[in-house]
Amino acid sequence: MSDSNPRASIKLPSNFLFNEVRPNHKVVGLTAQPPPLGPLAAFVGDWAGNGFNTIFRPDNTVTPTPLPVPVLPPSDNILELNLTSESLSFSPSLGSVPNRGTTPQGDAFLNGVPYLQTVNDITIHGESVGIHVEPGIWIHVPATSVPAEGETVARMASIPHGTTIEAQGNFVSVAGPPTINPVDMTPFDTKNPANKHKFPSQTASSPNTARIPQDLSGFIAAGTITQAMLDDPNTLLRLHISKQKITNTTAIIISTAPTPPLFGGGVDNIAFLLGQALATAPNAQTLQMAAIFWIETVEEIIQVPPYRVGQPPFAIKAKPSVPGQRVPTFSVTPPFDLAVPRQITVNFTQIQYTQTVLLNFNTLTWPHVSVNTLVPADDIVVPASVWK
Repeated sequence: MSDSNPRASIKLPSNFLFNEVRPNHKVVGLTAQPPPLGPLAAFVGDWAGNGFNTIFRPDNTVTPTPLPVPVLPPSDNILELNLTSESLSFSPSLGSVPNRGTTPQGDAFLNGVPYLQTVNDITIHGESVGIHVEPGIWIHVPATSVPAEGETVARMASIPHGTTIEAQGNFVSVAGPPTINPVDMTPFDTKNPANKHKFPSQTASSPNTARIPQDLSGFIAAGTITQAMLDDPNTLLRLHISKQKITNTTAIIISTAPTPPLFGGGVDNIAFLLGQALATAPNAQTLQMAAIFWIETVEEIIQVPPYRVGQPPFAIKAKPSVPGQRVPTFSVTPPFDLAVPRQITVNFTQIQYTQTVLLNFNTLTWPHVSVNTLVPADDIVVPASVWK
């Protein structure tokens, strides 16, 4: 289904630049450079990708979820699986955000990138249903002495179900592709996490379970939802890069409950999600969120057709690793005539992420896993330097 405006959109006023108010109130030019963004410098412009989402939802006898084949006895949960189309839009960076310290820690100046994420379910061919919208800000925090922490990044986000998150963490860069470890969506006892509960809905070949979609046979045949993806949703991320040459990766690892010595962050929920007092019987309490974002430099070889100077640019797509994968488009204008096709080597930036949100209801903790691979939504202009 075509969409005339499929992107998220976010922007600050053109004259807005965060800074501190000058104590003497004199009007002078702001000559100081904004603080660095660290790895967040890659978060520029609009991005798009097709991914996968899994979430166990509470089911109840008051407003039960109708299924094509009723499940007997009625289940207290529904596993919803979503093939997703995502748009992620970044605003220009904020500038210099002053945070005031107390002795012996001086002031710290942050910089950040506002963003807007929208996710649609596209599981049914030709239909698109909005399932997530998230405005937020990524921030870069410089090293500090109080607390004694090195450079960190943090993500602040608001989710319309009634949850806000603050997740902080570290980042590291390595040569080559990322190492993407498995992730398990199997629920477990809230009071005893070692005790896991695997449900029939986690078996792809079972057609009549408490699941949406209930019958996965068509998806299994098409390879779009597989048992491997239910066992480990990160399978899709590894498939998406299986035929790519990734020359460099920066991994951003964040959590609302970061591993010591990092601390800070957390999750807040509206009363409905918490349910009874002190969340002893939550409707669907968001307990924790952890995510890894991989910023990858991908090397691609594309073939440029014969060309005569003065013709319009070519729009050449990269090669997908799996069918249906979003890929970038390169805008190619050779600086001279080409009598025969010619191969050139180009590079582009790609963002992959895996995110796990822990939900509490019915005495269990239920991992809600989302994954995606995002590429620039706008055509990437191939620089003249590639022809030298």
